[in-house]
Formats: sequence, structure tokens, C-alpha cells
Amino acid sequence: MSPDAKLAAAADRHVAHTVCPLDCPDRCSLDVTVEAGRVTAIDGSRVNPVTDGFICGKVRHFTKRLYGPERLLHPMRRTGPKGSGAFTAISWDEAIATIAERLARVRSERGGEAILPFCYGGSNGLLTQDAADARLFRGLGASRLLRTVCAEPTGFVARVLYGKMPIVDFPDFEAARFILVWGANPRESNIHLVPYLKAAKAKGARIAIVDPRRIAGEGMVDLHLPVWPGSDAAVALAMIAHLDREGRVDRGFLERHATGWERLLDAARPWTLERAAAAARVEPRAIAALADAYADADPALVRCGWGVERNRNAESAVAAILALPAIAGKFGKRGGGYCLSASGSYRVDHDAVAGTPEPPTRPINMNRLGRALLEETTPPIQALFVYNANPAATIPDQGRVLEGLRREDLFTVVFEQVMTDTALYADILLPATTFLEHTDLSTAYGTYSVMLGTPVVAPAGEAKSNEEVFTLLGRALGLDPDRRWATGDAQVTQALAAIRGPLEGSDGTDRLARLREAGILRMDFPGEAPVQFGSVFPNTSDRKIHLWPEAEWSRPYEVLPDPEERPGRGRHPLALISPATDRSISSTLAEYGFKEAVVTLHPHDAAARRLQDGGLVRVHNDLGEVIVRLKVSDEVRPGVASLPKGIWNRHTKNGRVGNTLVPDDISAASGGACFNDARVEVAMA
Repeated sequence: MSPDAKLAAAADRHVAHTVCPLDCPDRCSLDVTVEAGRVTAIDGSRVNPVTDGFICGKVRHFTKRLYGPERLLHPMRRTGPKGSGAFTAISWDEAIATIAERLARVRSERGGEAILPFCYGGSNGLLTQDAADARLFRGLGASRLLRTVCAEPTGFVARVLYGKMPIVDFPDFEAARFILVWGANPRESNIHLVPYLKAAKAKGARIAIVDPRRIAGEGMVDLHLPVWPGSDAAVALAMIAHLDREGRVDRGFLERHATGWERLLDAARPWTLERAAAAARVEPRAIAALADAYADADPALVRCGWGVERNRNAESAVAAILALPAIAGKFGKRGGGYCLSASGSYRVDHDAVAGTPEPPTRPINMNRLGRALLEETTPPIQALFVYNANPAATIPDQGRVLEGLRREDLFTVVFEQVMTDTALYADILLPATTFLEHTDLSTAYGTYSVMLGTPVVAPAGEAKSNEEVFTLLGRALGLDPDRRWATGDAQVTQALAAIRGPLEGSDGTDRLARLREAGILRMDFPGEAPVQFGSVFPNTSDRKIHLWPEAEWSRPYEVLPDPEERPGRGRHPLALISPATDRSISSTLAEYGFKEAVVTLHPHDAAARRLQDGGLVRVHNDLGEVIVRLKVSDEVRPGVASLPKGIWNRHTKNGRVGNTLVPDDISAASGGACFNDARVEVAMA
């Protein structure tokens, strides 16, 4: 390259600033290097102090999605059988006209509830979900999707017990002397918590993990309780009962700040250490040791994750775990209390973002998509619009989901960035922008920050943003005849105003101007950070913890038996779990994150079945089978088979993922998914 060419290239090189909105608690601020209009590097910035200049490898390599061979660049129409991936390019005008005509016809012939929008917002901000899309589908009177595949049981419990009280912020983990990480894996899906765990450890804190797998680095964990999947509620109730028997319940705190605690203690007492240990398949003394270590420490902190909720006892488990700091009197100090999700602290008025209230149309639980597509009759689902989601790979009972997607009479639109497993079943396929190509307003759910993501490069091909596409469809369908739907800065301002929590700018100043100037808005809590029962309190009607929320929950703390204890279920003795990995964010980025999936078994289970490390095996039950290679490792406890979350059909030998083995059972109180209730057998393929 000549000196002049080098100078020209350097002049065309710049670093742009934005935010990662993907489904992770951290919400990293980013420095993105752009050369000649293309992204060449992605790194962490320090605009959000939690990011501290580093990011995960998943996002660091995001250019593999941005410019990869899977990227969708043009609207397309299906030309072959559903699932074949045969498409031909069409214009945006034709795509919008076709979709509008079909949706209007379905609405006219069957009613708006025959239309089902299918989406999940973990990787989206306030502009890319429940904004223009909500205006469109609410205007059509479409069926309402209950987004229960993740975080519904935890959110339900956090609301009915604590009114979604603000959580302990990451930096305050350093002040804790004992940190109980239950059903969470910071190393794989919350990496910016790890430095705070290490800092706490360096200051003398002890760290305990409750998880069927060993998930932390060498030397990080002082106590590990490898519970059997679905037994968390029994273990947490046994810990409460143990503290009660040992006289370590803080009755003074409970009398001042809680209701229903006597009934909780009554419910916990039958859960002896021996009974809970039998359910969890651990030693009774191990549960007692964990309870004693937690009670001894001051301050002590519980980090409850989302792995706890993925079973039939979801709400009971989360409630018993979140009750521990109240029972043991661990509130009122920095580093004491609990950490779950911060999302409730923003108090977002989603109807205000959408600009229209949600109508009381038919609800459809997303965990039962296959059942809805095949069995709903009043009216049947005739049009499916998938965006911000990949249900062919991520929803329980995969076989039934795929059967529903193959329906020739189902008009299916998929609005996506890359050719996912679901995209293969589209009638009309629309190319979506990535977060590097559109504007979005992101709120962190692990800590407290609001950041504005702005496009750093032009959209690839003919990709369009959610805001643009749903606005185009709304106008084509006559839902915005006067072109009054908020877009651009007006939509950003509307979304910022819908945040009712104590966000900077609540004094009436221009939030958008402050956001653009500083790059970030923080929550304005009293003091440096929220201290539970110090500077922040429950958002319940009486400002107390409702430890027995009977009005909202008919059977608190009920513990259902293991699925294998039910009649006819003993042929599949292994519990299947699907943990997050460092390869993908749910199924996002899996197209380059995975090459081949493997199932992991404990050496005892492999030996009992005469299975060899690296061999090809069938993971199966009555719902189907998945054929993959075997990894033999003691990182999982005996009796557990671990198959990664987020894999696509291409990553297994027979084109099915672990969800083909997961029933579409739902938890009783909130309708959450029961992924970890799958029971399987593993044999040579």
C-alpha cells in the first residue's frame, strides 16, 4: 500500500461508541472500530464502569454474524417446502404488501386472535420490542403472547414477595463476607460479576455454589452443593427449618419488616435435613454446613440465578431462596441481602412506550407454541409473525413445534438477522438489522444503567430495523393513517419518559440530551448504591416482605415430587439440564459459536452404561432422541446429563436439539418453562 493510500485508510478509520443489548445482566458499553464503513474490531469501553474495558468473546467476534454467510440481506419469498430453505429475493414493497394483505385477510376471516406474534425480548431494548411492534399487533387485536420461557417465575416471586425491590449492585459484592450463588453461572453468562467475586474473595469472603455442576474456577469456591435438578425448593426450605431449630431466625427483623413469616416457618419445618437431602441426593450435613456458613457471616449475600426456576417447583424454589436473607436477618448493610434482576427498579410503563394499552385478547403461553399451532381452534392460529426469537430451537417440545411450523395453511413471517432454524419455515423472510445498525435504548437488568445504542455502520444489504418495519406494516394496514406513530427521537424521548424509576433526569431535565452527553444514565438511589432495608425497601403496598403471599399465589412453597417418581417414568433415570455456555447467548450467535454439541455425563453414569468418552450416543425419552458425541467428566454430578443451551439443529447428528426431549409442562403459579424436568436415558447410538 502506498503512503497516500495508508493515509487515506487511516483517515477513514474511527472508533464509534454504542452498547451491547444482548441477553446478559451486564449491559456492556462498547468501542467499535470502523474502517471504510465496516466494523473491524469490537471491545469494551469504560462508559459503563461495570464493563471496565473488557467484554465477552461472544460479542468480541460479533462481526462473524454481521458479515457472515448466514446473514440475511434481502426480503425473500419461500419457493420450496417449509423447512427446505428454498427462497427467492423480492422487493420490500412486495414483502410489505404481501404481509399486510395476508394479515388483513386472516383478521377479516378469522378475527385478530388468529394472528400470533412470537418474540422474546432478552436481547432487545425499549425500542426494538414492545414499541412499534406492540402498536401493530395491539391494533390488529392479535393473540397476546405470554413470554414465559425465562424469568417469569423469578419475576413473579420478586413481585409478590418484595414488590421487585432494587437488588444489591455488583460493586457491593465486595463488601460481603459470604456469597451464596444459587443457580447462576457468572463465568459463562455474567462475566462482569466475576471481578467483584474475586475482590470479595481477596478480602476474606467465602463463596458457595448450589448447582448440579462445578461452575467456578479453581480456588474460587469454598462450598459446593451439587443438588439434583428440581430439588432447590426442598433444600432452601430445609435450610430455613435448620436455622429455626438452631434458634438463628431473626424474629425481631421479621416482626418489623415481614408478614406471613410464621406460616413460612410452619411450611419449612417438615423439611428435615434428611428429607431434603434425599430429594437433592446430597448429604444432610452438607445442607446444614451451607446454612450455618450463611448464618455465621455478616454481611451475607444471595445471588439467585435463573437456573433455579426451570422446573415444576420454580416459584417455591425462588421464594424460599429469596426468603433466606429475611429469615437470617441479612439486610440493612452493604453486601447483604439478595441479587436477582434489577429490571423492576426501572418501573417501565410499557403501555406508554407502545403508545396504546394492551387489549384483553386471547393469551398464548409461548412454552406451548407447538400445542397452540396444532390444537387451538377458537380461532386456530392462521398467521405467525416471529421476530426477536428462534422458537424452532429454543421452545420445549421441539417435535411438536416443528410439526406446527410445517403447516402449509399457516402463513409465517420470520423477521431475522441470520438464517436460523425457524427462518427455514418462513413464507416471507425479512432481513433485520443488528444492534450495530440501528438505534435502541437499553436498560441493564443486572445493575443500574440506561444507555443509548446508536448505529455505527449502515445496515447490511436491505436490512431494516424493527421500528421501521412495524411502522411500514402499520401504515399498510391502515393502523396509522395520519402518520402519528412516534419514531426516531420522538420514540426515544417517549421511551425515556416511560421509565418511572429514580433515573437521572427525573427532575425534569432533558434526559435524551443528558444521555447523549454522558453516554449513560444511572439510577439515582439515596447514597452510592441501593442498600436493601437501608436506603431501599419493598415496593409492596405496606413496604413489608410478604413471605406468604396467598392472595397472589394459592399454594406457596409447595414442593412437587420428582418427575421420575410419577407412575411410568422410571425408564429414564437421568435428569437433563441445558446450561448456558460461553458459546452463545441463548441461541443467538450459535451459528458461529458452536461446531458440534456434546452431552456430558459423570464417569459413574458412563461406566454403568459402557459408554466411552468421544463415542456417539443417543439421548432419548418418549418424546424423541438427540444423537451427539459424549463427554465424560466429573464437572456434572452423577445422575445428570448436560446438553448445552442455545445449540441449533445443525449441531447434532440427527438435527434435533435438547428441547426435543423437554415436555411442554409449565410451572403452576406463573406458567414458566420446565426445561430441567426432562428425564432421559443415554445409550450407544
